[in-house]
Amino acid sequence: MSARYLLGIDVGTTAIKAAVFDTDGIEVGSFTAEYTLLTPRAGQVELDVETYVTTFALAVRGALQEAAVPASEIAVLGLSAQGETFCCLDNDNQPIGRAIVWMDTRAAAEAEIIEEHFGRPTLQTTTGQVSMDSIYPAAKLLWLRTHEPKRFQNTAKFALLKDYLVYRMTGRLTSEDSLLCTTMLWDINTRRWWPEMLDYLGITPEQLPEIAPQGDIVGLLTASAAAELGLPAGLPVSVGALDQACGALGIGNAEPGIFSESTGSALTSVTITDELTLDPAGRVPCFPSAIAGQYMLHCFSTGGMVMRWYRDNFCSSEMQVESLCGINAYYLIDQEVAQVEPGCEGLIVLPHLQGSGPPDLDAYARGTIFGLTLAHKKQHLSRGVMEGVTMVLRRMIEATAQLGIKVSEIISLSGGAKSAAWCQIKSDATGLPLRTLLSAESAACRGAALIAAVGAGLIESAAPIARQSIDFDRSYQPNPQHTKTYDELFERYGMLEKALKPLLKPAEAAG
Repeated sequence: MSARYLLGIDVGTTAIKAAVFDTDGIEVGSFTAEYTLLTPRAGQVELDVETYVTTFALAVRGALQEAAVPASEIAVLGLSAQGETFCCLDNDNQPIGRAIVWMDTRAAAEAEIIEEHFGRPTLQTTTGQVSMDSIYPAAKLLWLRTHEPKRFQNTAKFALLKDYLVYRMTGRLTSEDSLLCTTMLWDINTRRWWPEMLDYLGITPEQLPEIAPQGDIVGLLTASAAAELGLPAGLPVSVGALDQACGALGIGNAEPGIFSESTGSALTSVTITDELTLDPAGRVPCFPSAIAGQYMLHCFSTGGMVMRWYRDNFCSSEMQVESLCGINAYYLIDQEVAQVEPGCEGLIVLPHLQGSGPPDLDAYARGTIFGLTLAHKKQHLSRGVMEGVTMVLRRMIEATAQLGIKVSEIISLSGGAKSAAWCQIKSDATGLPLRTLLSAESAACRGAALIAAVGAGLIESAAPIARQSIDFDRSYQPNPQHTKTYDELFERYGMLEKALKPLLKPAEAAG
């Protein structure tokens, strides 16, 4: 094969990034295309499926241009994608209505109904997930059956977003293990659909995609898709893996003993295990990793999205400066945060704008700003947002460590890793050293590209190349002077979450 470059595409919550790599995992060019999610009512998050398709094409064409690599030199295409986001397809595999985005929590009541029917122990031992969550497709399918019965009845296929994009490229509707476990339709033990859940929801295996191992080559790029993407027809296409699995692999987190966190649209943590590991306390979920036969302990929350919400709604002056002078708005927010002492003079921000994920799974959780006084200014809120998300991270570390996993340092990636102020807060609040990586922004694309290259027979193993292709950037050490402040904040944060539970659930349920 004369082609010598790999194309990895990461379908994120608010953007799609495509990146071109050589077979040593070194990035030669990338491009990101954004979109804006639709929120028609409280708890609902959607997007037109065609928006994903057109943005996908923009990202691919942009990456090829930035890399200055001829399309004929691309050897394989690999996909990384958000979990849970799904769409309904008709008999011609055309979307019926909008895609329902992963962070949509409309199905909170349905999640409770399913959990009560099956029980948490059965849910966990079958899927690896610790409980039923409103973001999971099974809950949303029950919601559709109840609230949009016509759409439910007219659906020939229920497909995750990545499955549909694979279909658009190859004509084959295929999914894989790492993405399927949070559908709650799939059995982590058998790698097959879970018959009892399908029966309960009133759907059949024929309404669901084929199942392939992570990274498998599942088809060749069709002529029509090639024309849309600017790629050669016949290009091998990999089924890919979950974005968090690809991202962990892309930074070399592919063996036990490494703990990584990603603060992007979602806040997530990953540590690898060689065996299926189910948390007896029912807090930390277990997923298949990007490498078939391997697993990852993976916590997640919508908390990371709060910083973008904060920027868009409270930082118009910073965004104006960015527009006029080119100084990044997040950099300006960082400068504001540096003006405030740890603890924000008693201000606490709970960042649960769309519920909270494991280890403190609660679909009814909501964002809260607590403790405001006349002494507080905007910069206190800026720091409060960062500290609030960091308290979620500390809970993730605590729950992971209680499984006997030693967490001695944090590897930080995604947008949050660019913030020096936020990285220092994370180190201080957790008491752990933290390191960021060069080229970590393309970690999910790299992971997807490398497992695709393995699937295509271009390389033997993804993990060694991933480790060799990244370098550490900055290091942060915890400041012991701030330990007491953050210990107290962590305790008060937990008390506030607990105190709000009875106030939030009845109001949400009544709505």
